[in-house]
Amino acid sequence: MKIVLTGSEGYIGSILGPYLAERGHEVTGIDTGFFSVARLYDDAPLGVPSHRKDIRGLTPDDFADADAVVHLAELSNDPLAYIAPEVTHDINHLGSLNVAHNAKAAGVTRFVYTSSCSVYGAAAEDVVDEDSPLRPQTAYATCKELVERDVSAMADDGFSPTFLRNATAYGASPRMRFDIVLNNLAGLAWTTKEIRMESDGTPWRPLVHVRDICKAVACSLDAPRDWVHGQILNVGDSESNYQIREIAEIVARVFPDCSVTVAGRGPDARSYRVSFAKIRQVLPDFTCDWNAELGARELLDVFSRIGLDATEFQSRHYTRLKQIEHLLASSQIDDDFRWSVSNSG
Repeated sequence: MKIVLTGSEGYIGSILGPYLAERGHEVTGIDTGFFSVARLYDDAPLGVPSHRKDIRGLTPDDFADADAVVHLAELSNDPLAYIAPEVTHDINHLGSLNVAHNAKAAGVTRFVYTSSCSVYGAAAEDVVDEDSPLRPQTAYATCKELVERDVSAMADDGFSPTFLRNATAYGASPRMRFDIVLNNLAGLAWTTKEIRMESDGTPWRPLVHVRDICKAVACSLDAPRDWVHGQILNVGDSESNYQIREIAEIVARVFPDCSVTVAGRGPDARSYRVSFAKIRQVLPDFTCDWNAELGARELLDVFSRIGLDATEFQSRHYTRLKQIEHLLASSQIDDDFRWSVSNSG
């Protein structure tokens, strides 16, 4: 299968591109390059051949001869959306629709969109599933809901979208992120020997390893069309719903001589436990191979191998908000998050 992968140089994309290629697919990437400067470690595949383009400017020619598109490329995560909600809408909602419309115009038949369990927000139900009401709390999550709605309306006999609502990702990647919960707590445990939580740790979050996300994408592409046409699937494992304090305690057990302290309740109202029963019914070959403890041990191994220090952990390269603020302050991108002429590729 010929696949175009947007966001190919990001946290998930840098793992997913080689993963799909190893499964025999011909993968071409598209990435704007905001986060492609740094690599946390080099003993991993370099990714797939990629074109440096903004998803808002793509045309049908960018998807010529492709059988499928896997769309990752959006602004992430919630803190970044807070500083630029209008740009988040422009890229994450309208830009994603531009990808879908042009892919369909080019004759692409399969479209996999990586959505997020953050659409459940402050859930009123004890456990939510794909039919539960959506209560997005941020611009990032709202855009996910809007893309699901609008791309669903495009489905027909020739264009088959699938929507993967990923749990909160974790795990090692060459294009690392330290602004997501387990990765962040592991970095704190390694560099400071203390996990200081800025909340009371009671909110619930479902977690999923980055390689299990890749597995879900691959299973969706490999599945018969009628299994996944128009389907929304939560991606994760029901055993991997954790309270934040549980995640901290798991990380503290894995990292030697680490303590956990609680600072207060915190402002984040999001809390949701998620059912992942449907994906096992629709994609019987999909199971999660990882849990939080295995992920923490993987990160301990990586940090030990590369000698991660506090400066690297705290650098802008691995935190989405810090890197975008740097690109803005240095005039490498404009207020609409478009590259300046001298930096465009």
